[in-house]
Amino acid sequence: MAAVQRPASSSDSDERKRKRMLSNRESARRSRIRKQKQLEDLVNEVSALQKDNSQLSEKINVATQRYAEMECANNVLRAQAMELTERLRSLNSVLHIVEEVSGYAVDIPKIPDPLMKPWQIPCPVQPIMALADMFEC
Repeated sequence: MAAVQRPASSSDSDERKRKRMLSNRESARRSRIRKQKQLEDLVNEVSALQKDNSQLSEKINVATQRYAEMECANNVLRAQAMELTERLRSLNSVLHIVEEVSGYAVDIPKIPDPLMKPWQIPCPVQPIMALADMFEC
């Protein structure tokens, strides 16, 4: 037996339109809430990244300052090493003169060139100290 379909009344049609409209409104509301949440998440992420960026910039500035200080100190030490080497050469010259004049054999040490091969300078081995915060990430 075939079911008899009756024509849709205008109240059924109006009811369907009203339900569809309510459903669309609810869907739009959920969509707005979802977009607002995404926007808040992105704003929070931007804020966190800006904070990380400023912290990294500060660390870079501190490291750059330390590097400049160490480079300056190295330049001073190089100049002092050159000055001391020149003094030693001068003293060795005096020893050569004393040796020639007196006739006695004088033990004259060889002068290393610290600027040419600094890793071969005969000196006591001293540990290199590092601060723990130098290597923080």
